[in-house]
Amino acid sequence: MQIVTLDFETFYDTGYGLKKLTTEEYIKSPLFQVIGVAIKIDQGSTKWYSGTHEEIKDVLNTIEWDRTALVCHNMMFDGAILSWIFNVVPKVYFDTLPIARALHGINVGGSLKFLAEKYHLGEKGTEVLDAKGKRIEDFQPYELHRYGEYCKNDVELTHKLFNILIQDFPHSELKLIDLTIRMFTQPLLEVDDALLIERLEVVKEEKQKLLSGLKARLECEDEECVRKKLASNKQFAELLEEIGIPCPMKESPTTGKQTYALAKTDQGFIDLKEHEDLFIQELCAVRLGTKSTIEESRIERFIGIGARNRGKLPIPLKYYGAHTGRWSGSDKVNFQNLPSRDAKKKALKNAILPPEGHVIMNVDSSQIEARLLVWLAGQEDVTQWYREGRDVYCEFASKVYGKKIDKRNKLERAVGKTCILGLGYGTGATKLQNVLKLGAGVEFSEQECQRLVKIYREVNDKVIQLWRECDDALNDIASWPPGKEPYYLGAQKCVIVSPKGLRLPNGLYIYYPELEWDTSGLKGKFVYKNRFGNVSIWGGSVVENVVQALARIVIGEQMVAISHRYRPALTVHDAVVCIAPEEEKDEALKYIMEEMSKPPAWGQDCPITCEGGYADNYGDC
Repeated sequence: MQIVTLDFETFYDTGYGLKKLTTEEYIKSPLFQVIGVAIKIDQGSTKWYSGTHEEIKDVLNTIEWDRTALVCHNMMFDGAILSWIFNVVPKVYFDTLPIARALHGINVGGSLKFLAEKYHLGEKGTEVLDAKGKRIEDFQPYELHRYGEYCKNDVELTHKLFNILIQDFPHSELKLIDLTIRMFTQPLLEVDDALLIERLEVVKEEKQKLLSGLKARLECEDEECVRKKLASNKQFAELLEEIGIPCPMKESPTTGKQTYALAKTDQGFIDLKEHEDLFIQELCAVRLGTKSTIEESRIERFIGIGARNRGKLPIPLKYYGAHTGRWSGSDKVNFQNLPSRDAKKKALKNAILPPEGHVIMNVDSSQIEARLLVWLAGQEDVTQWYREGRDVYCEFASKVYGKKIDKRNKLERAVGKTCILGLGYGTGATKLQNVLKLGAGVEFSEQECQRLVKIYREVNDKVIQLWRECDDALNDIASWPPGKEPYYLGAQKCVIVSPKGLRLPNGLYIYYPELEWDTSGLKGKFVYKNRFGNVSIWGGSVVENVVQALARIVIGEQMVAISHRYRPALTVHDAVVCIAPEEEKDEALKYIMEEMSKPPAWGQDCPITCEGGYADNYGDC
């Protein structure tokens, strides 16, 4: 297989560039134009080609793409151009940007300029700045030559960078990067524009009714005046004061000053929504309905994507987008948090379709974080509950309520679930109280919550021990003792504490850059730096980081295994989404579920299982 390193230069201008538009919007715009492309095949010299679309296509068609591994820096851009504009798909995608992000941590710069400097590869040019606003016909021959030299240099830097990074990068993760890129460049899913247009009309009508209903009562001339009064924190606070209701306040976590507690998750605003005065309830409902346009904007964005891509739905996911290695949303389209509970808002999921003659398969790794937590801690008794197929949420709820709880006791089970998922990382009584109210819809006194915390810690004493081990690990990482050897964390030999951070079973690390003991507050604490400033960290939160990272590795390995028969179309948290022909849907579901029930090689005794189904749209499976 040959390695081709490639970089496109394209037209950009004020208002038309990747700082203003998503990658998909930019490439699918009528303004899009390829100025030229630099190509390096294996160790050969890098060549620059510029010309018409057909001339560039002729050059690309000379390459045997079915035996080519393509290397780019930011493949979501260059790979999409190849696929969407030139109908070119290589055998393998290699992308130095996500590789660097995984190797160095998400808070380390990933630009080609930064990485070239870090590895002393050479200087990245700035000639691209001179190309702003110029279409290919606007370039003088000498300008085009200079631009070509700039592009060729980028290719050489990318080639050198790849040869360095690839030495320490896990093979399975390379395959995962390839699969992630294909979700975007070769989308498998489609979008039902008609359904979304219908839902958009309903959303706009509902908003209009809400605004019209309050226009007279708030003495506003028009609906826009109502919208402004309710959407603005200051004006909404003034409105509350006018009718004799003190505006709820909170302490700002950044400034320490008092500020409005009017976010939908603020307890003060939640209390307002439940106020005995129905008018106050109505004000809050209308504020939420008019202030938040997330559903409306999402629907409009999905409609636009479908229109530009003949119904196809490119999935922009950022590989290693989170500190723990999880994927994150990208390109202003976050598939990680599409609404699923509200029947109306679920329209977005219902509008995601398989190709004709296919079904969507959605398989979710069941309670994987809770399972990994007790397994890693060596909490053998609770781990055995999972192995036996017992409902752990019901088991814990039974201890809480002092009686047998099963799945028919939905409220009690929800309490058990909230406790299991929250208390494993050190949540205290006060936070648990809020989580139970918001998540399970159950109100417990702080005293009752203290009892729940106590029950959890008695049942999961090994988990508590793991928190303490992680506290010790932080101390070692912050100031590694001379002569100390790296050591395993927890009861299983899969996570290693080292001076670099926490080494995971796939060979990558969880990093805590510039970790130190901070004594500036009333209590000392560990902090590390990210691009936004200092982040507090302690044993419980380290456990959460590790468990989430292990869960991501499990899901990633499962995706790679599944891809031997069915290429994943999407991954959301602990779920894998694929498509399969209608006639083999049962066989496909069985295969995927078997693969997602296999424990990882580094945790053969870990009780992994899954649940899933298929349907003719994403929302119903």
